[in-house]
Amino acid sequence: MKRIISVFLSLIVVFGISAEAVENYSQKVDNLTLTVGSFLFETVKEAVPNSIGGEWSVVGLSRSDVDIPEKYFETYYKTAEKYVKDKNGVLSKNKYTEYSRVVIALCSIGKNPENVSGYNLIAPLLDYDKVIKQGLNGPVWALIALDAAEYNDDEIRTKYIDLILSRQLPSGGWALNSSVQEADVDITAMVLTALSSYMDKVKVKTAVDKGLSYLSGIQNIDGSFGEYSESTSQVIVALSSLGISQKDSRFFKNGKTAVDALMNFHIKGKGFKHAKSDKESNLMSTEQGFYALVSLKRFEDGKSKLFDMSDGISISGNNAGGNRIGIKYPNKTFSDIKNHKYKSEIEALCQRGIINGMTENTFSPDFTMTRAEFATITVRVLGLEAKGIDVFSDVKKTDWYYGFVGTAYDYSIIKGVSENRFNPNGTITREEAAVMVKRSAKICGIDKTYNESAVRNVLSQFTDYKTVSTWAKEGLAFCYDKGILDDSEIEINPKEAVKRGEIAYMLYNLLKEANRT
Repeated sequence: MKRIISVFLSLIVVFGISAEAVENYSQKVDNLTLTVGSFLFETVKEAVPNSIGGEWSVVGLSRSDVDIPEKYFETYYKTAEKYVKDKNGVLSKNKYTEYSRVVIALCSIGKNPENVSGYNLIAPLLDYDKVIKQGLNGPVWALIALDAAEYNDDEIRTKYIDLILSRQLPSGGWALNSSVQEADVDITAMVLTALSSYMDKVKVKTAVDKGLSYLSGIQNIDGSFGEYSESTSQVIVALSSLGISQKDSRFFKNGKTAVDALMNFHIKGKGFKHAKSDKESNLMSTEQGFYALVSLKRFEDGKSKLFDMSDGISISGNNAGGNRIGIKYPNKTFSDIKNHKYKSEIEALCQRGIINGMTENTFSPDFTMTRAEFATITVRVLGLEAKGIDVFSDVKKTDWYYGFVGTAYDYSIIKGVSENRFNPNGTITREEAAVMVKRSAKICGIDKTYNESAVRNVLSQFTDYKTVSTWAKEGLAFCYDKGILDDSEIEINPKEAVKRGEIAYMLYNLLKEANRT
């Protein structure tokens, strides 16, 4: 459970508790994290898309135990949406870490980076030639961002990893540019963080071990890694990401750890300063120092790594921005479903992050949904991993739904409108949705077939059952028979566009039938 900032601050005021006075090392780190986190929250009152006072504050606060109002992150998201829209989806023409930083922040708060105001922010990170123009920073943070988003494209990952490994210097460290032959602490630490998810690869492990030896060799006797706090912060993140204790013999110098060193940069009651000689804290230093402490705490508490967002959470991928399943919004409702017949089903799915409103306060239950959107939500309801598969000519790698459509096809949930076309932006009809739901039910272990007589038995209660396409009859019969579709109407209207409210009803009842509610 997250701790409450105000309670912690009251303890400091009333009892005079300070990080230095707490004997237990873990408590010391915990208290410092809360102190700096509360200071950061008060300093960056509204995070905006920016390298300072923006995404890194969002990442640190969202991944911490500090109790931050959900509104803080929602406000950032709205600002990010406007920012992306105003820039027509082009955050930068040369500095692709702009995309990586925003993607990581969005993933940390459960938003879908593949659909932000209609723009796919993952797509630019797949452009290898442009990403690497920025120096090693480009591929390093692109790799971290792709992992944070759980984006399934091993080909581009391999290219980035191979480039990073090829740039390792004889000393074991890495530098920003290939023209530089002296390793840089910050870059080396960031590289190790990026490679931490690939330690099962022999060549990666060998490179990482050499990188760790380099860092161990340059660590100062006070536990620091250079003159500036940011270097020490990045090393703490790297070690935590690799599952290495701060008191590992390689990084425990003269009884001091990197965390001890970072504490020397802390200004009591505030954040971290850039250099030891500075008198005031620095926002960039504070953001990096804070998320370093958060990274450490997550490691010590047995949680996922700082940039690993897969801890029970997966992108829902619907057209409203995509909250992640696992982030719940208790009593979530909308002004336009107050008297809607599917109100309870809509609320249930929204509270699970499976489907979102069109805005914060409206669901638009009578809006239609595209074939790609329905395929995406179905894949996420089933908890399947998005796979990038080139099947349809009209589904491109740069499309936000690319991986989801590939997975839906791979699991035989969908078929194309022709041999090589899917028509992703076409509106999905009731009979198409029913067929996809029946195929999905099979994956849930519900595999019921209906002969012609059984199909007629179920569908003949509707006045227009003869208008149902032959290929859709069994799917519709299944959905009506299992209560997945509402049978209170006298007509099926099989070729009518299915509405968002009805889709919520169908998916909720699919989960109910599969005992997943």
